[in-house]
Amino acid sequence: MQKEQTMINSQAPFRGLGGRKIKNNIFFYTVCILSGITMLPLFFILYELLKKGYKQFNLSLFTEVAPTSMDAMLAKMSGSDIPGGVLNGITGGLLMIGLAILIAIPVGIFVGIYLSEHAESAFAGIVRYLTDLIQGTPSIVIGIIAYAWIVKPLHSYSALAGSVALAIMMLPLVIRSTEETLKLLPVSLKEAGLALGASYTNVIFKVMLPSAFGGLFTGILLAVSRVMGETAPLMLTALGASAINWNIHRPTSAIPLLIWEFYNDPNLIDMIWSSSLLLLLLILTLNLIAKQVANKWRIQ
Repeated sequence: MQKEQTMINSQAPFRGLGGRKIKNNIFFYTVCILSGITMLPLFFILYELLKKGYKQFNLSLFTEVAPTSMDAMLAKMSGSDIPGGVLNGITGGLLMIGLAILIAIPVGIFVGIYLSEHAESAFAGIVRYLTDLIQGTPSIVIGIIAYAWIVKPLHSYSALAGSVALAIMMLPLVIRSTEETLKLLPVSLKEAGLALGASYTNVIFKVMLPSAFGGLFTGILLAVSRVMGETAPLMLTALGASAINWNIHRPTSAIPLLIWEFYNDPNLIDMIWSSSLLLLLLILTLNLIAKQVANKWRIQ
């Protein structure tokens, strides 16, 4: 009797282990199914864009400016592809995003350093709250703010106004990524630099920031991909242009603005798909690069 009781007791953990394995498998496959359902919209979007945009996705898309409504109408009447591309949108987007990076990155990194080094101060709490507030602000509201700050005083729509709006939208991601990445660094890294006689400034800029490069670069790429597809703030600041423009004080186009213009012209509807496909591929590429950089420079 005692022997049988001993065998029953010895088998009890295995019965419990089997139950846990079943629950684990149920949970695992449930997560996989839900993840697949979550990715379905992305696959449907890619399929729709590829199906309708591949005909116009050619070299002209990258080397020619947007066509006029008359050119598109004549091409459709003759049964040929719509001539032209989105070169003015590509160059204008590069100009505004480049300016936005120059504005947002230094400010965002310095603010992130302050929040990391003075995490418990009252002022840091206020800055952190305002950062979260900006992140949750609708882009159209940021566009209105940039309009009031830049467009009205200069009496002109411009690439500068568009870049200011994009920079404001980039700031929260840059600030947060800087703060969180610096917090992940071991305190001994800073202590070692100070113990060797380096100044506090040198330790921050020559030891801490290079060590946090992976997280900072990933945050910057994610911030760029975040604003690359924005249309509303650019409608109120950059306005758009039919030609290539490198003057920051003049109206400038961007791919999202061109998509909006194509949407409002029945003759240019077909250009929406190729432009949207290009924009989506650019954003996906930036996100993949950010993922690779984050994996390569992961803080151990």
